[in-house]
Amino acid sequence: MNLTPTIGLEIHVELKTKTKMFCGCLNDPDEKHPNINVCPICLGHPGVLPVINREAVKDVLKTGMALSGKIADRSQFDRKNYFYPDLSKGYQISQYKHPLAEGGELGGVRIRRIHLEEDTGRLLHKKGEESLVDFNRAGIPLMELVTEPDIVSGKDAKVFCAEFQLISRYLGVSDADMEKGQMRCEVNISLNMGTKVEIKNLNSFRTVGKAIDYEIERQKEILEKGGEIGQETRGWDDAKGKTFSQRKKEEAHDYRYFPEPDLPPLLISSEEKNEIILPELPREKRERFKKEYGLKDEQIEILVCDKKLSDFFENTISELKGLKESDFFQTESVFNYLNSDLAGLMRQKYLAWEDLKITPHSFGELTALIIGQEISSRAAKDILRKMIETGKDANVVFQEEGLGQTSDAGFIEKEIKKTIAQNPKAVGDYKKGKEEALQFLIGQTMKETKGKTNPEVLKEMFKKYLT
Repeated sequence: MNLTPTIGLEIHVELKTKTKMFCGCLNDPDEKHPNINVCPICLGHPGVLPVINREAVKDVLKTGMALSGKIADRSQFDRKNYFYPDLSKGYQISQYKHPLAEGGELGGVRIRRIHLEEDTGRLLHKKGEESLVDFNRAGIPLMELVTEPDIVSGKDAKVFCAEFQLISRYLGVSDADMEKGQMRCEVNISLNMGTKVEIKNLNSFRTVGKAIDYEIERQKEILEKGGEIGQETRGWDDAKGKTFSQRKKEEAHDYRYFPEPDLPPLLISSEEKNEIILPELPREKRERFKKEYGLKDEQIEILVCDKKLSDFFENTISELKGLKESDFFQTESVFNYLNSDLAGLMRQKYLAWEDLKITPHSFGELTALIIGQEISSRAAKDILRKMIETGKDANVVFQEEGLGQTSDAGFIEKEIKKTIAQNPKAVGDYKKGKEEALQFLIGQTMKETKGKTNPEVLKEMFKKYLT
């Protein structure tokens, strides 16, 4: 039986505005104390009136433009009626018929709509005891993106989600951290455009992919045995690696949508649309990095996926151009030392970019010393460690530690003779044709001189002495 999956996504992203969607309460996702950032409006007390957060609206318009969508001239908020303990007023202010943006695409997947609503509170369940509600999250601006059913596999869904997360971060509308619940995914799956099943609250790219792949196989097995797929909402059990039934799937009419009576329609003028300026987006940055820096695709992807890393890289390149002639300018060297040595030390010392004492200017100095062969790779590691610990510039550490490579032929000759005398076995092995023995001798000399001797110079002089 030939069964083709059709998959659509609903992605919710918490916007990082200063205040909540319809009130002046602080929008602070890191607040640990429950029910601190609350007021009568976000708690749903009778008689209160909501006020639209303009910045949240701009964030959604910006996202719609970034995905080449059509921005509405007139938009409207609606009441979505349902009861759940984390929704204190018994309805959610959302959008239904008139979203802020429609159409557009991302990676070949068509976008149906992008709309704005308020988030709900958070339930805290104590096993065997009561459930508690924290309303700090209630009323936070929540952007929802809905795709057309253009996705066919778990892998494709993961790629889409990751790219949308990246765009949200580049636009500055959200950190979209799935671990913190700032980005949440729901999946709609059917086979051969049949009955649709929804999987809710998937909180990582890995679970998005695994849940989709499992559900495709589950539905195939049922249909191949002559059964029918029930329209329902399912959850994902990560421990068992399978989906499970939660409830019958609601339809739009179940929510009894009607226009929000306390909020007027939003009229969006051409002038307001033209005021929105988009930054460079991930796709544009990939193309520019390829053209300007000639890096490999996998190197470009590492930089594009970490905006702070890519900013540091570009600022270092800018500094390096001023420090060295173009003959020494090698972008790949900058990338390699940045992505391996610096990133490795940052992980080792648990440093975030904000904690780093090294500036791009100073890192450019270090890279210039390496490219110009003024220091060995061993010395570069020592200098970099000192830079991280002290915040001193590369040239300052270079001078203080005396780590420059020497070109003193007498000094080099003396060290080579010492190494030969101390390692007769390696010398014998090299004379028997074992090339790795030569590398051993070079390494020993580098170690003894603390990286002050150039390995290429050593290689030529050892060959001279050992032939």
